[in-house]
Amino acid sequence: MATDILMPALSPTMTEGKLARWLKAEGDTVSAGDVIAEIETDKATMEVEAVDEGILGRILIQEGVEGIPVNTPIAVLVEEGEAVPEASSAQSAAAPKAEAAPAEAKPASTTAKAPAEDKGERIFVSPLAKRMARERGIALGALTGSGPNGRILKRDVEKGPNAPKAAPKAAPADAPVTTSEETVRRVPNSTMRKVIARRLTESKTQVPHFYVSVDIELDALLELRSKLNATAQENSFKISVNDMMIKAVALALKKVPGVNVQFTDAETLHFENVDISMAVSVPDGLITPIIRDADRKSLREISVEAKDLAKRARAGKLKPEEFQGGTFSISNMGMFGVREFAAIINPPQAGILAIASGEKRAVVRGSEIAVATVMTATLSVDHRAVDGALGAEWLNALRDIVQNPYTLVV
Repeated sequence: MATDILMPALSPTMTEGKLARWLKAEGDTVSAGDVIAEIETDKATMEVEAVDEGILGRILIQEGVEGIPVNTPIAVLVEEGEAVPEASSAQSAAAPKAEAAPAEAKPASTTAKAPAEDKGERIFVSPLAKRMARERGIALGALTGSGPNGRILKRDVEKGPNAPKAAPKAAPADAPVTTSEETVRRVPNSTMRKVIARRLTESKTQVPHFYVSVDIELDALLELRSKLNATAQENSFKISVNDMMIKAVALALKKVPGVNVQFTDAETLHFENVDISMAVSVPDGLITPIIRDADRKSLREISVEAKDLAKRARAGKLKPEEFQGGTFSISNMGMFGVREFAAIINPPQAGILAIASGEKRAVVRGSEIAVATVMTATLSVDHRAVDGALGAEWLNALRDIVQNPYTLVV
C-alpha cells in the first residue's frame, strides 16, 4: 500500500522547513531507519529517517524548496511491484512547489504539435516527466522508464530522443555580479540566517535591553586551570576558560536567582534549574547548545559535554532538545582578542553574558599599581524582568567567584 512521506516536525516549534537534499532517488529501495533526506530548519540541517520500508515511488518536493509546511507530503513510498498511485489532493498541492514551474511553457512554434500519447498499454510516468516530454515534443512511447514498474522519470526524458542540447549554464546565485559602480556577490539567505535576522530584530525592538559591565581579574582562575590540566591524564581532557566561565555563571545564578528568569505578559518565570546556552559559531550563523544543570556538574563533565555539543553543532547533528530551552546564555569572543562587546538577548531568556578577551592591564591595589590579566564582562538583561541593581548584584557575585575560583571545584 502506498504511503505518503510527510515533512516532519523536527522540533516543537517547527512549522515549516526547507528540503535541503534528497539522499534517495525515485526507484531506490528504502528500509526503515535509512536516512532519506536532509531538512533545513531555523537551527540546523537535520537528517530524516524512513519509518517504513518500500520503494521511493515518487518525489513530490524537489531539493531547494523552502517554506514547506509540516505534514505536507514530500514523497510517496510504495511496495515492491506496486504501481505509484495518482497524486492525492494534498500531494497535488505540493507538486507545483516540487516542480518549481512559474507557468506552463508555450510550444516553440504555433504550428508544431506534440506527438500524441500512446493510447494502447498504459504508460506510467511522473507528472513532471510527462510535462517535460510534452514541452520537448517527445512521445512517451519512445522512452524507456527507469523507475519502479518502468515508470518514466525526469531523467529518462532528459536522456531520451530529441533531447535538446544543454543550454549554457547560468551563473550561480552567489557568482559575482558586476554593475557600473561595484562588484556584488549575491548569496541567498539560508533558513537559519532568515530566522536569526527575524529573532534578533524582534529581540532588539521588543525587549528593553540594558547593559552592565565589570572588569574581572583572571590570574587566579588561570593558575587553577593550569594546575587542573597538569594533573589530568595525558590526552584525557583539558579544561578551557570557557568551561570554567560556564560553571561560574551557573553558580552566580544560584547565588542571585533573580536573574535566572523569563518574562511573560502574565507572569515572570523563576527557574530552579540552571541550563546554560552557549553561543557556538557555525558556517551560516550561530546556534546555542545547552549545558543542562551546569551548577551541579563538575568542570570535567562540563568540558567533555561542551566540546561534544560544539562539535556536533558545527556538523549540524544536534537534536532539537539539545539547543532548545536554556535559562541563560553566554557568548564568548575572548579567543578573537575582543576587548569588550554587548550581546543581544536570546528570547525568551532574560539575560546573556558577553565574555571578552583577558589582557594585561594596570590595576590599583591599595596605593600600589600592579599588572593583572583582566577581562571585561558585559551583562545584557531584559529590563522587564531584571532591574539595574539586581543586574549589578549578579555581576559582582560572578566577579567574586571568578577571582576566588576554588569554589568551582568544591
